[in-house]
Amino acid sequence: MHGVRRAWSTEHLTRHLADKARRLAERASRGVVLRRQLPAELGAGTLFVSPDARLRLWHPRLKHSAADLLPRVGELVRPGDVVWDVGSNVGIFAFAAAARAGVEGRVLSIEPDDWLLGLQRRSLAAQPGGQAEVDLLSVAVSDRLGLADLSIAARGRAANHLCDARGSSQTGGARETRRVVCVTLDWLLDYYPSPDLIKVDVEGAELQLLAGAKRILEEVRPLWLCEVRPEAAEEIAALWQSAGYALFDASHPLAAQGKALELPACDTLAVPKERLRGGLRAPSLPRTEFESLRSPSSTSQV
Repeated sequence: MHGVRRAWSTEHLTRHLADKARRLAERASRGVVLRRQLPAELGAGTLFVSPDARLRLWHPRLKHSAADLLPRVGELVRPGDVVWDVGSNVGIFAFAAAARAGVEGRVLSIEPDDWLLGLQRRSLAAQPGGQAEVDLLSVAVSDRLGLADLSIAARGRAANHLCDARGSSQTGGARETRRVVCVTLDWLLDYYPSPDLIKVDVEGAELQLLAGAKRILEEVRPLWLCEVRPEAAEEIAALWQSAGYALFDASHPLAAQGKALELPACDTLAVPKERLRGGLRAPSLPRTEFESLRSPSSTSQV
């Protein structure tokens, strides 16, 4: 009995110390700006990032600290594509997509936290030539036009969320709340080229975002790469499936995909069913040269 109690106590203490160390690291990361470089196969552009967004950005190589993002660019973005990155954080996916899309492509990077978008402005000025034009837009995206309150997470800024969305368990509370402009994806169609791919990371506001994208779902028919919270998975599945989309687990390479999912995964790839003729590789070009970027253990957590 005493041995069990001691084992539990040791395990509890280990978790407590690890959590305390993480919180100290998060506080030490606030306001820190680091210079990083995309891999050569994605343009080798310079990015200004912060571990205040996600702790793993302390790692000197984006190939490792962004192992959940870079392989998806290689698999899903084609030369000439228009890519919308909604909830773009420090812009890793957006700038990698700009390199992959090339001069005939276009990227719209949407981030409501203007501190994070400020880092992207610095990165934009440092990009090499031969890439897609990147537009930076500091707004939130939901199901309405107007104003919204944005909670700046006490832990990593990757967990920032609209106050009327639940957010994730990783926020650690709020360090502050900011009033931001809120738009819909359909509204943006009047001002930007129609997207071929939309990447979404909006921390619990996925359902509201999709509700404001009816024209895009019905007429534009892009691919979607979307982080989905389990609380809204059934409603989101019904919305996508009623629009004629098939759902796949985006954490697996395209070549390893099986049958379509009934419910969205944590990271979901939604593909218009008419683009599946010939198999899941049909919507994308094979990207075998990017397989070395994909880590089997990579996740989208901070």
